[in-house]
Amino acid sequence: MNDGLTVTLPDGRSVGIAADAADRLCCGILVLEGAQVRDNPEVAAETNALGADLAKVFAGRQPSEIPGLKEARDLYKSFGMDPSRHRPSSEALLRRVLKGQALYRISNVVDTCNLASLSFLLPVGMYDLERVSGDVVLRAGVSGEQYAGIRKGEVHLEGRLGLFDQLGPFGSPTSDSARTSTTRTTRNILAVLMATAAFPAEKMDGNLSLFSHRFAQFCNTHEVFRGVLKRSSE
Repeated sequence: MNDGLTVTLPDGRSVGIAADAADRLCCGILVLEGAQVRDNPEVAAETNALGADLAKVFAGRQPSEIPGLKEARDLYKSFGMDPSRHRPSSEALLRRVLKGQALYRISNVVDTCNLASLSFLLPVGMYDLERVSGDVVLRAGVSGEQYAGIRKGEVHLEGRLGLFDQLGPFGSPTSDSARTSTTRTTRNILAVLMATAAFPAEKMDGNLSLFSHRFAQFCNTHEVFRGVLKRSSE
């Protein structure tokens, strides 16, 4: 019986939440195809405009005082992580914006992912689907499980939420891995939005719609799969 914790992608692979994380996690899953990876100044302009609006709304507030960040912070706490030490990726983006600093421009797909994450303030994992090996599961890591992060050292997952394929760990709400990162040759994208188990499925679906729309707008992708992983209330 489908308990809401596993979905099957168009290519036959599955993405699921393991039993140890089922009571702590809700995920939105997207597969986007046909990406055209390049620089796109329009993404930067849109992000700068959103950043200016957020800076006005949240001027003078500490991250702990911003209601929209509570969801990601609660997710971290549920896995025993201190969000003040290991910041959710969405909070790191917002903190940079509130300091008046522009976000780094990498490529249109990375920049669009950051724009979407900044819009709904949830951590997003974004991966080149062709570099993900086999089925995917989200679970708490065990001792020794780690991966090389993008532009940083090893990311340790013991006790922390991570994404795993048949080759091992490749993502988390803090930082994605170099192994499955998008590049200039990326065409097909797997995106995973992460929130607590209490997060409403309808709201997650709305965030997926926004993410998909932004990618179609700035990266010429088309959506081929959408799903929400959340334990059934029945």
